[in-house]
Amino acid sequence: MAGTFLPFAGVGPADKAKFLVLGSSVSGVSALMSRLSSLKNLEHVSPSRLKGSGISRRPNSAAAEEAATLALMRRWFFARKPDAGFVLTDFPATLLQARVFDEWLEARAEDLTAVFADRPDIGPIVAHYRMLGLLREVDAATPT
Repeated sequence: MAGTFLPFAGVGPADKAKFLVLGSSVSGVSALMSRLSSLKNLEHVSPSRLKGSGISRRPNSAAAEEAATLALMRRWFFARKPDAGFVLTDFPATLLQARVFDEWLEARAEDLTAVFADRPDIGPIVAHYRMLGLLREVDAATPT
């Protein structure tokens, strides 16, 4: 990307913005995450942070793990104020989770501001959000 990277340009009030960050463990997103973390009025959420350090039992299957993650994220999503902004990382992790999340947004008449991905090839989730016109790719050389 040439020039200044402005992820929040044209998104309206930054404290009401709703962002998804895909591929957050890869270095290309670190500059974006530091910019997002500067927005103190946005809730920064990930399933691993919501689980906390309490005792947890491993589900017997991947389907049980996905169901537990969806239940956890559903509780968070519907407990928050509808106009409150957020930065969501590590979720959705599957195409099923992305579609369920879309249904939750529709149920509350909310829209995502943008979905950031550092690698456009990371799978069907990226393709899903690209098709919806929400995807903004993050270049590893993005200025800080």
